[in-house]
Amino acid sequence: MPWEKSFDEDVIVDRAMQVFWEKGYNGSSITDLTDATQINRGSLYNAFGDKLNLFIRALTKYDKENRRAILTDLEALNSPRDAFRGLFDAIIEETIQDEQKRGCFLINTALDLPSHGDKVTEIVLKGLGELEAFFQRGIEVSQARKQIPQHVVPVTTAKALVALVVAIRVLGRGVFTESSLRAIANEAERLID
Repeated sequence: MPWEKSFDEDVIVDRAMQVFWEKGYNGSSITDLTDATQINRGSLYNAFGDKLNLFIRALTKYDKENRRAILTDLEALNSPRDAFRGLFDAIIEETIQDEQKRGCFLINTALDLPSHGDKVTEIVLKGLGELEAFFQRGIEVSQARKQIPQHVVPVTTAKALVALVVAIRVLGRGVFTESSLRAIANEAERLID
């Protein structure tokens, strides 16, 4: 009789995501994953192949449910400037409410890329690239509406804004206060003035 799954893969991926997010890929053992997912090692391997494939599924799920969902909502706003402020406010709010100081799963992964392989690198670069494109599009739209000065260079300013997002996510994991994080966000606004 063929092997039948008695679990919901989405639930398993979500539970594994929490482990990877907290401990990172290298810090997460198979025992950590089986304890969190409440399935045995054999079932985990049968369903996902290996730890790396499970990590890829978890990172993809996180990216889709977090970064992509937020950017889609913000792009629906009429004002790109309001969307930028909304993004920074949401990131800071999430950061200060995160008692475990986990930061952003995608950015945490970016900080440890060499150990993950090409597929993970592709997911991270795509995620950061889409964030950069969000900023670039917003700057270009605002310049066309004469809401952002023409001297602001969309490509390089978008890269700088991504760097500030990364800074807030990384520094927010440490001892930086809310006011310090908001000061960084205020600098983001100055880049488009």
